[in-house]
Amino acid sequence: MSSVFSISRFAAIASKEFIQMRRDRLTFAMVLGIPLMQLVLFGFAINSDPRHLPTAVLIQDHSPLSRSLTQAMVNSDYFDFTAVLQSEAAATRAIERGDVQFVLQIPPGFARDVLRGDRPQLLVLADATDPAATSQALGSLRQLLNRVLERELTGPNAWLRTGPPAAELVVHAAYNPEGISQYNIVPGLMGVVLTMTMVLITALAITRESERGTMENLLATLVRPLEVTLGKIVPYILMGYVQAGLILLAARYLFEVPMFGSLTLLLAVMFVFIVANLAIGITFSTIARNQLQAMQMGFFFFLPSILLSGFMFPFRGMPIWAQHLGQVLPLTHFLRIVRGILLKGNTLTTIAPEILPMGAFAVVALAIGLTRFRQTLD
Repeated sequence: MSSVFSISRFAAIASKEFIQMRRDRLTFAMVLGIPLMQLVLFGFAINSDPRHLPTAVLIQDHSPLSRSLTQAMVNSDYFDFTAVLQSEAAATRAIERGDVQFVLQIPPGFARDVLRGDRPQLLVLADATDPAATSQALGSLRQLLNRVLERELTGPNAWLRTGPPAAELVVHAAYNPEGISQYNIVPGLMGVVLTMTMVLITALAITRESERGTMENLLATLVRPLEVTLGKIVPYILMGYVQAGLILLAARYLFEVPMFGSLTLLLAVMFVFIVANLAIGITFSTIARNQLQAMQMGFFFFLPSILLSGFMFPFRGMPIWAQHLGQVLPLTHFLRIVRGILLKGNTLTTIAPEILPMGAFAVVALAIGLTRFRQTLD
């Protein structure tokens, strides 16, 4: 063999690689698709300063000052009034269900007490399970209140602007009053870890069997395709519960995350989430021709899941089209479930609206995965 570098041999090897790249269309599509998806998501969908946050109002003082304040909040683009409540109990329920991010309560006689110099309190109830989603809006609300008071207190009432603020903004950050980020991140990591491991491990394990030819040997026995499928995924369901148990132990004893809800309910709902991710892994295994392609498809699914679910960035800060995409992903609903159960003490009735779409995704994905898997095996 000649030790001299040969241009012709180099050109032949390079030509072979280009031909393989052209034939491996799935890998080539992933090479182009993943950076394009990252560009679109980070450029258009990700926003660390969420606006148009759903807000409910409990107005017990129908005065010009109250109307001026609410209008200023709407003009700020941080708040969208979506409900008018009639009681404090309704306000608590709206925050607990996650229907709104804030509840503004204007107490009776608010304008009268301002003009008297009594410095009344303006109450705001905020869902602080995700501190990043509320901090900017609350900061702007304090400035709005000061500007509204400065504009409204004129003439004989101008003396009220010389001392302390004529009204005091009192914020009750529900479920995370200290704004500790671990309370939001650590429970969410459970869903992220399960998504990554269930999809990738299932896709790789089944693809590896087919790639090595051991799947055909297995099917040469009397074992049926459905039995093979279930036998493959059941161990990974147990593995998912082991992972979830470790994260719950770390959350409780290492990060001191409060756990107000039922862990039994959480573990029961987790089964639907695990099955949904395993079904995606099975589907990928029937499409991929090797383990590299299976890993690429798993990453292609995992990337939008982590970016559009509300784990890394506030869900309500994304544009509407991105929120619609995020609603399809099981991780989006599971994050709301796990945070709702642990931090809010939500019950089955409260989390049911999140279980239904996640269950529908699991059924559809499992049906597609099993159908394609049977066709591949047969």
